[in-house]
Amino acid sequence: MRVISGARRGKRLKELPGLETRPTTDRVKESIFNIIQFDIPGRNVLDLFAGTGQMGIEAISRGATRATFVDLRRDAVAVIGENLTATGFAPAATVVQEDALNFLRACRQKFDVIFLDPPYSSNLLENALKSITDIDIVSENGIIICEHSLDYRLPELPHPYLWGKAYRYGKIQVTLCRRMAEQ
Repeated sequence: MRVISGARRGKRLKELPGLETRPTTDRVKESIFNIIQFDIPGRNVLDLFAGTGQMGIEAISRGATRATFVDLRRDAVAVIGENLTATGFAPAATVVQEDALNFLRACRQKFDVIFLDPPYSSNLLENALKSITDIDIVSENGIIICEHSLDYRLPELPHPYLWGKAYRYGKIQVTLCRRMAEQ
């Protein structure tokens, strides 16, 4: 696992041992960032269910101003910290060890880009999307990137949130959601 592009291109990132965390493959990560490349510079990013922190770190490497990393696991938070230190991005980051849904309920800031990649066998994606849209923590024209299994049925979203294009990578699907500007 490595940073694919930007200021820390090629920098190797530490991974979590075991099978409990399923990191996004470099191929899928590169595709996601090619799709959203113009949505990253100068933005505030939330990497929810952060695991190793690779998505938020990639965003900072490509010009995001800030990234918040949230994961419940103590070992994941430690690896995120190590990866931020190794890349030199720690000053642009906030790392929170907390349940993702509790974090969202208490969240009082807006994000321009949110990465959602919870465990596939849970209902966390649906619950996180509901909390995000209920609390409305996505800035106008912001984007949510959802990584999920191919057979997962995405929930309906309230206005002003709209599902966008879906991209398939083997058994993985990445679906984009945009928060439209109020008119």
